[in-house]
Amino acid sequence: MTTDTDIQLSGPFKAVDSSGRSHDVKAVRIYDEGYGIIDVFVDFVKPVEPGAYKDKVLVKNVIDRLRALGYVGPDFGHSDPGLQDSKLIVLEAPEEFSNFAKNKGWKNLAEEFDDE
Repeated sequence: MTTDTDIQLSGPFKAVDSSGRSHDVKAVRIYDEGYGIIDVFVDFVKPVEPGAYKDKVLVKNVIDRLRALGYVGPDFGHSDPGLQDSKLIVLEAPEEFSNFAKNKGWKNLAEEFDDE
């Protein structure tokens, strides 16, 4: 589910998991602002296997898609297991991702306090 506080980074594409199954990704998105660490939401058309957020091949396919769109930096890890859902995996982006996110409209709220 997206809201008006989301920035869509990618539209639909296919991603393969470690068992070779293809998954239809509906969108990759982030919230439009935050404090430092950025959670990246990967929405799927159909439910994925429980624990799919730990599937290194599936996650790499998502990161490769973001790299094709201009992201330069290290791979992501997964976010809090409690955030994962049947049609959603949440990844935690490294600090280097913030430059890419800023170019897409993301606002780092922590920078407002850097002047103090």
